[in-house]
Amino acid sequence: MAAEPEPLTSSFAVSHAMLLNVINRPGDAFASMRRLLTDNHESPPAQRRHIRRAIAIYRALLAAGVVERLAVPDETGRTVRLTVDLQLGFALNQPLSPFALAALELLDRDAPDYALDVVSVVEATLDNPRQVLSAQQFRARGEAVAQMKADGIEYEQRLELLDAVTYPKPLEDLLGTALETYRRGHPWVADHELAPKSVVRDMYERAMTFAEYIGFYGLARCEGLLLRYLSDAYRALRQTVPEEARTEELTDLTEWLGELVRQIDSSLLDEWERLRSPTPDGPPVRVDAPPPAVTANARAFRVLVRNALFRRVELAALRRYEDLGALDADAGWDADRWAGALRPYFDLHDEIGTGPDARGPGLLIINTEPGRWTLRQIFADPAGDHDWGISAEVDLAASDDAGTAVLRVTAVDQL
Repeated sequence: MAAEPEPLTSSFAVSHAMLLNVINRPGDAFASMRRLLTDNHESPPAQRRHIRRAIAIYRALLAAGVVERLAVPDETGRTVRLTVDLQLGFALNQPLSPFALAALELLDRDAPDYALDVVSVVEATLDNPRQVLSAQQFRARGEAVAQMKADGIEYEQRLELLDAVTYPKPLEDLLGTALETYRRGHPWVADHELAPKSVVRDMYERAMTFAEYIGFYGLARCEGLLLRYLSDAYRALRQTVPEEARTEELTDLTEWLGELVRQIDSSLLDEWERLRSPTPDGPPVRVDAPPPAVTANARAFRVLVRNALFRRVELAALRRYEDLGALDADAGWDADRWAGALRPYFDLHDEIGTGPDARGPGLLIINTEPGRWTLRQIFADPAGDHDWGISAEVDLAASDDAGTAVLRVTAVDQL
């Protein structure tokens, strides 16, 4: 109370979301922004910086086709407006979001990895969760050292080769080249660095739950950081990717990510939804309210089930029977039983496919019954016979209690 008060420092900043909100309001957006940027307590140099920044963002949005000029003002007085094909809640909240929007056009919509590539584009615009990336790099280097030792590479050479081993950076070359081209027409982008990384994509490709991912990389001390990153990624996917760029698989992936975050800490997404759609006259919100039933979102739950089964396919492909036994010992499937069940398959085939086609819905059969689902995950064998696979059951009530898919393997056999 007796100390000198700290000086107030302005945190005002012009963002893409600010411009989108002003443009979307009735009236002259230019007059509104001029008043906002000049009728304030910032110093004249700061005001000039904000004005230049607003002009640069507006030109970027215009070039990206996010906004369009009107030849004559519309009935609300607008002379510029958002393009009409943007979904409800569309927003460009990251400095490089306009670039991400433009980069989506470089992707092949018919490619098997299209949905995951869209995730990689969005992830490249998010802030780095440094502890998570450090853990990824540490594990990647450990695996690289083990492989180099197995290959007989000398110690000094191993040290040199390790310098090039880092955490996964999907689409790094493509996005780097695209950003250089984008910068020529949008010089303000030079102030921001692209950050290719794979956290959401890595978790999805490994078919892991949040707890499994934490254990795999040893992230027990930074669970909150990972959860916040996943929440930010979900919002970016929901708000940045326009409807015309979405596919069924991308929508499934987005729903899965949202449900994963919600089941861990529903307050993160619930608070965001309340901010988007406030209900001041509604009942007070319980802070300790449990998350909604995981089976209520059928689309997201289907992805959880598919991931749980595909996790077993990946472990089977690597012949990691101990890990399979750790997953299913309670159902009577210990490591020895898994090894015995898969031995006839590997007598016929050298490998189990784990690529995009193997993960696709065409190799998964789901029969829904009251209270349970019965499943058949078909192996992508090299011969294309598709007669081997894993049969399982999902207990819906137990899944709601656990907040994730509770799966019990019933058979690993050839039909």
